[in-house]
Amino acid sequence: MSDDKKKQPDNIQPTTDNLTIGILGGGQLGQMMTMAAKKMGHRVVIYDVVPGGPAASVADEMIVAPFEDEKALKNFANKVDLITLEFENIPIATLEFLAALRPLHPAPNVVRICQDRIFEKEFLQSHGIPVAPFCVVRSAEELVGAKKILQADTILKTATLGYDGKGQVAIKAGASSEELSQAWDSLRTERAVLEKKVKFQAEGSIIVARSRRGEIAAFPPQENEHVRGILDVSRAPARFSKKVLDQAESLGKKIAESLNVVGLITVEFFVLPDETIMVNELAPRPHNSGHHTIESSATSQFEQAVRAVTGAPLGSTKLIQTAIMLNLLGDLWKTGEPDWKPFLDQPNIFLHLYGKKEAKPGRKMGHVTFVGEKFTEMESTEGMKNFLETQGPFCN
Repeated sequence: MSDDKKKQPDNIQPTTDNLTIGILGGGQLGQMMTMAAKKMGHRVVIYDVVPGGPAASVADEMIVAPFEDEKALKNFANKVDLITLEFENIPIATLEFLAALRPLHPAPNVVRICQDRIFEKEFLQSHGIPVAPFCVVRSAEELVGAKKILQADTILKTATLGYDGKGQVAIKAGASSEELSQAWDSLRTERAVLEKKVKFQAEGSIIVARSRRGEIAAFPPQENEHVRGILDVSRAPARFSKKVLDQAESLGKKIAESLNVVGLITVEFFVLPDETIMVNELAPRPHNSGHHTIESSATSQFEQAVRAVTGAPLGSTKLIQTAIMLNLLGDLWKTGEPDWKPFLDQPNIFLHLYGKKEAKPGRKMGHVTFVGEKFTEMESTEGMKNFLETQGPFCN
């Protein structure tokens, strides 16, 4: 790397050929992003605190060190042309340190908003984006006061580090002061959001790409089902009305532009009974609900993320096949390795195993995507019937 690159990272305009991309995080999203990048001719260096994650097996190089290790971070930056990330729970100080050395997308401020539920909800609210009624809570005493304000069934969520149903607890409308105190203590946090439970008829998500050039493109929304707070099934295209689909695309693009994001922004939302939508969460990266795009779409979400951060033209977001994506959690391994034969026997079923070393309940070990013309036809295949009847959802 030249000294000019080190001194003026914000002015770099790299070509889209033969770049070395740094990815923060070595999980399955990093793995699939790496595979997309390498298909496009790029090299990839992974930085993570945990050795041997899914991305390690496909990356050109991996650096294992704490996110606070400035020497290791500088070494990482010196090896790459630009940096992106596969998860948002990275210290902001780390991102700001790296952003002074290399172009980093999405920018630290985007991640700061998306990794903190308080910042995220306040940002959305300030831009006129509908969110569930909420109160910021910093103590058990404040929780009592917030409960009186909302007067409904609620969910108490940690401001940071919560995902896949972790870091949150449901609280009934008539909860006692003792129950509220226990709920607060169970989260072991100093900052949280108390959010009113909303009645919804469906859940969905939309993935929007915004490039370094300012080009913007949205994938068609997908319809999602969760079990125990973890994504179970995604269907694309979503079985929503045109009114809902248009709202999702409009809000998704508005959020991407308001954040000035470069890369991907995923917007999770609720579809209310009146067919309006309410935003639940944001993720500044590829998303579990978009895994089907590898087989279903003209451009996968992972290739699109690489295109966006490198300055290449965005790819087509056209859905070319109807798809159903099922998550494979560690629960499926409780009696040993599952039987993958029903999935592997049929040409319209695509099995993805991430190569994680240990299966644990709730851990995402892989996913399977079914493609075809109609949902009913896919749901009648032997592979899906086997999964739904004998293994899923999550062996419940």
